[in-house]
Amino acid sequence: MAKPVDFKYAPMFQMGEDDTEYRLLTKEGVSTSTFEGKEILKVTPEALTLLAQQAFHDVEFCLRRKHNEQVAAILSDPEASDNDRYVALTLLRNAETAAKGILPFCQDTGTAIIHGEKGQQVWADFDEEEALSRGVYNTYTQDNLRYSQNAPLTMYEEVNTKCNLPAQIDIEATKGAEYRFVMVAKGGGSANKTYFYPMTKATIQNEGTLLPFLVEKMKSLGTAACPPYHICFVIGGTSAEKNLLTVKLGSIHYLDNLPTTGDETGRAFRDLDLEAKLLKEAHKIGFGAQFGGKYFAHDVRVIRLPRHGASCPIGLGVSCSADRNIKAKINKDGIWLEKMDTNPGNLIPAELQQPGDNGGIAINLDEGIDKARAILTKYPVSTRVSLTGTIIVARDIAHAKLKARLDKGEELPEYFKNHPVLYAGPAKTPEGYPCGSMGPTTSNRMDPYVDEFQAHGGSMIMIGKGNRTQVVTDACKKHGGFYLGTIGGVAAVLSQDAIKSIECVEYPELGMEAIWKITVKDFPAFILVDDKGHDFFKELKPWTCGTCK
Repeated sequence: MAKPVDFKYAPMFQMGEDDTEYRLLTKEGVSTSTFEGKEILKVTPEALTLLAQQAFHDVEFCLRRKHNEQVAAILSDPEASDNDRYVALTLLRNAETAAKGILPFCQDTGTAIIHGEKGQQVWADFDEEEALSRGVYNTYTQDNLRYSQNAPLTMYEEVNTKCNLPAQIDIEATKGAEYRFVMVAKGGGSANKTYFYPMTKATIQNEGTLLPFLVEKMKSLGTAACPPYHICFVIGGTSAEKNLLTVKLGSIHYLDNLPTTGDETGRAFRDLDLEAKLLKEAHKIGFGAQFGGKYFAHDVRVIRLPRHGASCPIGLGVSCSADRNIKAKINKDGIWLEKMDTNPGNLIPAELQQPGDNGGIAINLDEGIDKARAILTKYPVSTRVSLTGTIIVARDIAHAKLKARLDKGEELPEYFKNHPVLYAGPAKTPEGYPCGSMGPTTSNRMDPYVDEFQAHGGSMIMIGKGNRTQVVTDACKKHGGFYLGTIGGVAAVLSQDAIKSIECVEYPELGMEAIWKITVKDFPAFILVDDKGHDFFKELKPWTCGTCK
């Protein structure tokens, strides 16, 4: 029998030095003491509450400078498509608007997720999850954010918690006298683009077997989660949950300082060569920054983990244009938060500083739904339009309630037949503003309703984000309908510039899931599915580098 190898411990995640730039929040709520000759860091519940409250405030209104610089780089890239640049410029203007701290840059202000790493010399004689949750509660109830969390009363009945709790809080033990955190406001659109594939060794025989597999999975992401994306693949893992946790942390660049080579202990590492190849392949897909082009992704992370010999889990996830992640730490010197970009506007070139005309085909929606359809039918998919007039806002639960009416033999309400429907759910309206942050939600969740609704005269013009299934294309061709796409991830500037009023039409008890009526002026959108059976995304050609040799 072979002699066992000598015991050799090595942590799976061997992180390099943290090069994050932090700002001091306060020195209060932190003190030191001693226990058995070692210095102990004592933290109060008020310290954790303040930290969580300020972190989620900052991350709802400001992005990292590096992320904004990646967006700005699209503007000067000669290989970027016109639509890439249009989306990038709008994203920067949105970041500039949100940085004022009133309108969050995405209407889906997300699930509050807190990943903590608590040193063994940190003492907290209280319920830390409760203290952190109070901070989350304070931010969501005091700022102009959205309540998106539904509490199940039974398997089928739910109520909105009306404060965005519960938060997801996971705290790991580690060594030292420091308490480290990464806090994430994760929207449903990007969370839904998390995938787990239970593969085997056959998939990772070599690059020839692995690369095509990963490229195909990237294509399946589509555009519903607001690209350009930060994409992360994790190959391997001691369990499914370890794989997917690594996906989440990798997609927000929390694991960027991992080693770039493996060893016999099974340490995690990044494969920089595969990352570069996958980024090139992401560009070739052609989806671009939502409406065709090169910038489907800003970057790709590939992390390799150890695995059981009988399985090879592969995980995929993204962080979207609302890249809401912020690091924090508590040590004896105080409470620290990652510095976010409070002046993204200075990344906009001088010649583009002033907002210009949308430039699309002008359509007055108040002249009637049939008149609008008569204009749309004249133009091919990919045409940009500029909408002015009345739009109905409804999403998942509202659609289910309207479907229940049809099931009972009732008709759709007239407002749903007379106006386009925007798939969205607004954040709270700030005092003195016509509307809170509001942008499109993922359209394909409403796909099962389209054919039946159009047959009853509703959903004849739909507005949302992302690609849709064939059933929508078929329904639009059958009933004479249209699907328009608007830019995802720019809710602050969309509300500030295009939405002039909002009122609740029906189901106010549903909160953000109620049915609303908005008036808009120069609301930007693209024709993505027309009444002739054309689908922009299905007819999109792969991007090719025009300047590459």
